[in-house]
Amino acid sequence: MQIRLAETEADFAAVRMLCRAYRALLADRWPDHPQFLARYYAEDGFEDLLNRLPELHCAPKGSIIVADLEGRVVGCGMTHEVAPGIAEIKRVYVSDTARGHGAGRKICLAAMEQAKAQGYRRVVLDSTTRLTEAIALYRGLGFEEIEPFYDPPEDFAEHLLFFGRDL
Repeated sequence: MQIRLAETEADFAAVRMLCRAYRALLADRWPDHPQFLARYYAEDGFEDLLNRLPELHCAPKGSIIVADLEGRVVGCGMTHEVAPGIAEIKRVYVSDTARGHGAGRKICLAAMEQAKAQGYRRVVLDSTTRLTEAIALYRGLGFEEIEPFYDPPEDFAEHLLFFGRDL
């Protein structure tokens, strides 16, 4: 498995597909809270967001990292600045076919390395309480629970966890 920066339009197309699969996973995990998807991943704005990923997560203040397995992009993760010296890791997702290869861990490590190289001192991220695999991964990488770094919606705040780690 190769972990690298997304560079080509084919990479970005694969990342968009992974993000759609991530959205579907969230819908499966949160069928009892449709307001969650409506707020964060509303269909009308989601495709626009996906099209803008390369500009939202571009150097020198961000990155899109992919996991490449046998010539196919099977995982992704992104970074961007949320405050001076602090980068957020977002949309870490690995396809079903690539799970068990350590791709999620490798993507997170590469994201932290990239953020440090871009001058960040700290990384933060959030997760929903039902993404137990992600929570275990983040804790295993030394992330600790922190106070929210944005104002979570009141009707969903209890279902969100926030993590941070110094680089």
